[in-house]
Amino acid sequence: MDEVIKLRRQLHQFPEVGFTEFKTAGKVVEVLQSLNFEVLYGEDAIEADSRRGVPSQEELDHAYQSAIKNGANPDIIKKMEGGLTAVIGTLKGNSPGPTIAFRFDMDALPVQESSESSHFPQENNFRSHYEGHMHACAHDAHTAIGLEFARKMANQDISGTLKLIFQPAEEGGRGALSVVEKGVVDDVDKIYCFHLGLDVPLGEISGGSKDWLATTKLLSHFHGVPSHSGAAPEKGKNALVGAATALLNIQSLPRHSSEQTRVNVGLLEGGTAINIVPQHAKMLIETRSTSSTVNSELEEYVKKIVEHSAQMHDLSYETEVIGNALTLTCDEELINVVTEEAAQIPMFHRIQDYHKGGGSEDASFLINRVQENGGKGTYMLVGTTISAPHHNQAFDIDEQVLVPTIHLLEQIAHRELGKN
Repeated sequence: MDEVIKLRRQLHQFPEVGFTEFKTAGKVVEVLQSLNFEVLYGEDAIEADSRRGVPSQEELDHAYQSAIKNGANPDIIKKMEGGLTAVIGTLKGNSPGPTIAFRFDMDALPVQESSESSHFPQENNFRSHYEGHMHACAHDAHTAIGLEFARKMANQDISGTLKLIFQPAEEGGRGALSVVEKGVVDDVDKIYCFHLGLDVPLGEISGGSKDWLATTKLLSHFHGVPSHSGAAPEKGKNALVGAATALLNIQSLPRHSSEQTRVNVGLLEGGTAINIVPQHAKMLIETRSTSSTVNSELEEYVKKIVEHSAQMHDLSYETEVIGNALTLTCDEELINVVTEEAAQIPMFHRIQDYHKGGGSEDASFLINRVQENGGKGTYMLVGTTISAPHHNQAFDIDEQVLVPTIHLLEQIAHRELGKN
């Protein structure tokens, strides 16, 4: 337990947002290589053109240099330049069998971590070293669990293949699609994904989850013409007014009769000064639905609203999809595997088939691709006490959950890949 806690706290101190996980991914590569896993990373593990919402080159370069400054191996992360931060570890058995995959997300969030003395990472000297970034969703724990699980399995005699997927950019639904499009799960027979917390108490676990929402994240830019707002307002074209027109119409989209839907404009900004007609405006928008089809319809409505709002005010515009996720369905066979194995672990005293997801999760791309190819998948929820809601500056987990979760994954792997 001491080792996995130490590793989780090391990862917590250097939180890296999506596609900048250079230090984290470099550590993953080092550990997996030391355990004699076959390791793919860089362009071998991710399709660059399928990534969503990639940070600017300036942000990528800054994160890359920070990773090196803080101890990342430059020879390893050189292959990850430009945000190619997925890592795939494969362990092949000595006899034929299925290919079983487990997914671990690595990215942090753009949240300023609490420095209050009562905040556990602050109290115990492992608060984020990167101001403005923190692990506020337990992905540091997920990564630590994945690496300790790899250590447990490294010398096991298995039938078939164990594949560990360390995925970048889960937040905002940006990373999984690019891993899927690289073909990483095309040979996978079963895939197990999981998340700690999500309002599930410590000691509870579900073999599957439901009610995940399909989502699309969009970035729109509106371009106008600046002008003096007093002397020559008629010579300007107000980009901010066009964006505001779009906002009001997007928020007024009608609800669906047979599916739940969500729309939200999370950011609207534009202009430079009080006496200048705004030349540029930027808007971040998301759609969600209990149906992937209905979500796609909402996405198209939003794009049309942006287009016509721009036209109404004689503006140019562009809209980019910067993230997305699908709905997902968990397979009963895998749910049963999880619940039966969890019953053998004392920590898990309340075991259920399903908990409600409620948000969106880009592991849906991984699970859906495996299922499309005839395989099976599930998304487990593992309970832990949290000190504040996910994505909050005071978020933290109860580290008691780490070792039991590793044991659970190990037992699942033994069951799926054990010698007959």
